Amino acid sequence: METPALRRSMLALALTAPLLVAPAGQAFAQPPSVQWTSTPYSYDVQKPHNLPTSARYKFEGGVHTMWVYDYDAPHTPGSPTDPRTELRFHQEYTSGQRAWQGEIFIPSGVSGPTVVQILRENRPAGTRATDIMLNVANINGGTLRKDSNQVIATGIYNKWFTIRIEHTAVAGGRGTTRTYYNGSLKLTHADEGPANRYFKNGVYHHGSGRAEARFRNITYWRQ
Repeated sequence: METPALRRSMLALALTAPLLVAPAGQAFAQPPSVQWTSTPYSYDVQKPHNLPTSARYKFEGGVHTMWVYDYDAPHTPGSPTDPRTELRFHQEYTSGQRAWQGEIFIPSGVSGPTVVQILRENRPAGTRATDIMLNVANINGGTLRKDSNQVIATGIYNKWFTIRIEHTAVAGGRGTTRTYYNGSLKLTHADEGPANRYFKNGVYHHGSGRAEARFRNITYWRQ
């Protein structure tokens, strides 16, 4: 878990360099599957390429706050992707069991961003770029859903909630993801097949206006 000294160090790094490193977290709640072990993780802060990190990201009081506007530039010059401010985990894998867990806060009115995803690289041609994307929509007091149709939770605005995504990846085949909301299993589905993948969290914005999300107590797990 992030300590006060580490928070100050990470904030200084966030303002001067893209690489941030976090130590192994201690479990703040019993994970849904008891054999998981929290492990060290590291990440880059991805943000509009023409802005400093501090223009779209801050780390204060143990909270990562990320925001982006619909008119912002993409992460790299010339990219056709939507604007983003995200933590891109360095821990990549093709098989085995991994999990991302964290508490998330979404201000009211935010609509359009992906706040957690598993991104797939070196994937077979014609296959999807993500195994899962959790998106926020401005309906029913704030709705969190996989893609645009599978509802994880409603009434999410202006409160902290815990998301845990467990992924069992199979080399050369299809694995399984499980999504938990406040400790309750909400969705189980097959992943998109073989790939090199990694977790991301933040705001990858597909909507209009300003998108913001806050994160705390992020842990990374292996089994």
